[in-house]
Amino acid sequence: MKTNFFTCLLLVCFLNTGFAQQLKSPDENLTMTFALLNDGTPTYSLTYKGKDVIKPSKLGLELKNDKKSLLNDFTVIDSQTSTFDETWKPVWGEVATIRNHYNELAITINQNETDRIIVIRFRLFNDGLGFRYEFPLQKNLTYFTIKEERTQFAMAGDHTAYWIAGDYDTQEYDYTTSKLSEIRGLSKEAISSNASQMQFSPTGVQTALMMKTDDGLYINLHEAALINYACMHLNLDDKNMVFESCLTPNSNGDKGNMQAACQSPWRTIMVSDDARDILASKITLNLNDPCKIDDTSWIKPIKYVGVWWEMITDKSTWSYTNDYPSVQLGITDYSKAKPNGTHAANTKHVKEYIDFAAENGFDAVLVEGWNEGWEDWFGHEKDFVFDFVTPYPDFDVKGIHEYAKSKGVKMIMHHETSASIRNYERHLDKAFQFMKDNGYDAVKTGYVGNIVPVGEHHYSQWTNNHYQYVLEKAVDYKIMINGHEAVRPTGICRTYPNLIGNEAARGTEFQAFGGSKPNHVTILPFTRLIGGPMDYTPGIFEMNISKFSPTNDSHVNSTLANQLALYVTMYSPLQMAADLPENYNRFTDAFQFIKDVAVDWDDSKYLEVEPGQYITVTRKAKGTNNWFIGNVNGVNSRTSNITFDFLEKEKKYEATIYADAKGAHYKTNPQAYTIRKITVTNKSKLTQYSAPGGGYAVSIIEK
Repeated sequence: MKTNFFTCLLLVCFLNTGFAQQLKSPDENLTMTFALLNDGTPTYSLTYKGKDVIKPSKLGLELKNDKKSLLNDFTVIDSQTSTFDETWKPVWGEVATIRNHYNELAITINQNETDRIIVIRFRLFNDGLGFRYEFPLQKNLTYFTIKEERTQFAMAGDHTAYWIAGDYDTQEYDYTTSKLSEIRGLSKEAISSNASQMQFSPTGVQTALMMKTDDGLYINLHEAALINYACMHLNLDDKNMVFESCLTPNSNGDKGNMQAACQSPWRTIMVSDDARDILASKITLNLNDPCKIDDTSWIKPIKYVGVWWEMITDKSTWSYTNDYPSVQLGITDYSKAKPNGTHAANTKHVKEYIDFAAENGFDAVLVEGWNEGWEDWFGHEKDFVFDFVTPYPDFDVKGIHEYAKSKGVKMIMHHETSASIRNYERHLDKAFQFMKDNGYDAVKTGYVGNIVPVGEHHYSQWTNNHYQYVLEKAVDYKIMINGHEAVRPTGICRTYPNLIGNEAARGTEFQAFGGSKPNHVTILPFTRLIGGPMDYTPGIFEMNISKFSPTNDSHVNSTLANQLALYVTMYSPLQMAADLPENYNRFTDAFQFIKDVAVDWDDSKYLEVEPGQYITVTRKAKGTNNWFIGNVNGVNSRTSNITFDFLEKEKKYEATIYADAKGAHYKTNPQAYTIRKITVTNKSKLTQYSAPGGGYAVSIIEK
């Protein structure tokens, strides 16, 4: 059902601010107030059940080479309200249908001196607010350059925040939990080394930013529909507890080059007194345009394995030879090179992965390091670094394609760009056609290192436009995209569901680079996953990496049961069983859960959640009556208590519970687990222990 009509939802009053209007959410728990100050500065505020969420905060943009900018001297010339209510079906997702229900207020303001017009559009849902700036076609505002967006988020207190440092080039940081007032003092230790990074302020943080107030409100700040615009970070005035937007600059320092008619992304504020509502919210998706792909039958969720973890852990290499300190594609003759003996992407080894995938019911195999150029791919600001079509001598593209096809397994392409954007666009059509010719329907793209052209950032307007160009070009070839080191997602996967995965956060690979905090996975769903699914690459069974890679003494800070639970708690239509096949063969009983768990869902219910501490979620597998439960736990042991009332009445199910054993611990005893089977109904309850850095996973199969 879909309705769209004007309704009288506004309270119009003339206060000492000069002008104010109110908008309420459909359930009337949220109230947004728009006001113009006496000097014509637009402001807004937000309350939830009478509690302040956002205190009066300024809106506007500072323009380059513009004395007036778009900050004040405005008069309201029009205001319109409407209600919208529809239900739509995602191509893939956590649920089969999504309700999009909001009340809207569109305020048109005119700047008196310049006669320039802006529309500020507010959409108030039951679980939060979205608003954006719109710039209609007009003679006095056509081409303009943003010096900085001045959107404010004035917090009502010194909240607890779950944050990573503001950075124009990476989100691959561990999360810090602290009061807002403590961010400045903790900022240096919150930063770890990365292949490309650029912080901008000791109080700068990234979205999605999760917070909790002292009186129990959960607040999340993010953005939606980031298209043709720079990624927004937040800079905190820690004396007044006011966040202000900080856009990622282009190479010349500008924050955005605009041409009316245009608009900004949506700025989003989710709020509830129940943390489960934050994880279940679909605001980010609902603020994006409907799907623009007419035929989506080729877009399919994928469970895959791949030649990756052994290279990340230094057991193997991407490069083919150690003979060449530098290579020039089309000139360097690899047929004369001596193989280094550690190159993982060779025909024999890849066929072993194909066999493993086929034997265990996986859809696909990802292979990295198959193409020429890896000997000097990184850190040289090199333009022509890969051509994406020329394999190493030991990788038989056509032979592997035919072998995989005979086994009923698809291959996933890997395109590492070395952050050389122009080079990738130069080769893109040829590379995508090469994929189709050889049976590849999905590609993992990568942007490791500083962006080339030099001076650009990973999250600038110019670079974001590149990611969007690749995504839309992929539609022409019916290719699915899994973007790594790209900008964090903002719900664009609704419009282009061929974006089946992103990295854009600290993933499992960092467990091989010294480790991540054991509660990292209890925060990511509240932050990174607010914008879309993450290719987190879970499923590590051998936590002591030195056992198979002697030069790497890293430890995976997780129990084995926790790794199983991630397939449910870290939602993605793209899930990898990331460990080595030989490690799965050591724990075949636990591996069964990874084989069984679905990657697409009809329903999801968040049962127990607290950011930084624990998450328990259950999901119903697409097209079945089977459910799966995942629980991940933070640094302190805990007993989880859940009921099975989500199951269908009058039916019996067999539940297989994979749990931490007594004495399990992410550091000292990570592989201690138990497996038991019980019969359950919708009246059953489960009391289950979760170890430090642990958790449990349950498969529930209808009898």
